Amino acid sequence: MTALEQYERLESLGLWRATRSEQRREVLVSFGKATLIVSDMADRPLTHWSLPAVERVNPDSMPAVFRPGPDAGESLEIDDETMVDAIEAVRGSIARAEAKPGRLRYWISAAILTAGIGAGAVWGPGLLRDQALLATPDARRAELGARILGHMQAQTGAICRSRGGLVALDRMRARLLGPDAPGQTVVLPAPLPGPVLLPGQITVINRAVLVRYDDPAVVAGEILAAKANTTDPLRAVLNFAGLRATVHLMTTGDLPPGTLADYAASLIEKPQAVTSEQALLQAFASVGVPSAPYADLRTARGQNAALLLTQSPDAGTPPSPILTDSEWIQLQGICDA
Repeated sequence: MTALEQYERLESLGLWRATRSEQRREVLVSFGKATLIVSDMADRPLTHWSLPAVERVNPDSMPAVFRPGPDAGESLEIDDETMVDAIEAVRGSIARAEAKPGRLRYWISAAILTAGIGAGAVWGPGLLRDQALLATPDARRAELGARILGHMQAQTGAICRSRGGLVALDRMRARLLGPDAPGQTVVLPAPLPGPVLLPGQITVINRAVLVRYDDPAVVAGEILAAKANTTDPLRAVLNFAGLRATVHLMTTGDLPPGTLADYAASLIEKPQAVTSEQALLQAFASVGVPSAPYADLRTARGQNAALLLTQSPDAGTPPSPILTDSEWIQLQGICDA
């Protein structure tokens, strides 16, 4: 039995702070497959922390204080000794597993790869990916997406979490995608080459879009562009990772060590597939948002934008506001904690 299997049903209370300037709030703490899940008292997830990146701020003191990575403003205080010991044990177990795969894992990996090569020869890599996608439930996709996000944060810094900014971002997301849309939208403080859609419907945009363009329609365009991308975000991971990772996911429910970190690095370096203008126009029209402001950003990235300018859905009619002026100011300051 692994350390995670021993503790995977363990839950405890904790005190979570989204930023250094905010008040602590009582939360529920539980384990995902390789994440620490922080939920509100109604059991709605507030954030996922990648367990390999979690750090303990005060190793010799109680209550224990954890953070999701170096220099993160987010923190979690836990005084349940069983949960604290579990977090330490699971983090250590994951670190050892990634650092020293061991002979057994080597032979298992070799067997999986051999089986994958054989299956790939019969079915083809495309069909294998299709089968892996069908076999991966939504909860597992959300965990994989959260782990990728954790690796991205290790390079860019923690996601931005000012209270007013989060409220405004949630309102924009509800306005564009619907109040019950699955997943979440987050802002990273470092530049990205484009919007990112991760497994679990996690949309990632970057702070530069908020401060360089003084129009909420541009930020709306990033969210709509990610959503309108027709490629399954988990398929994008498997296309990047290759046949061995696909078979590993089918047989173990997880991806090989290092795969998600490598994929996260690739997202920071180059954009995902660019959404077509026609798909974007339909997305803008469906929510009554002008597309012309987003054309400036597309042009700056060297992407086609002529249709967004000439066929903007707002032509001749005033669009309904995406956010109020005060909400837009709050969203622009989401990284100012």
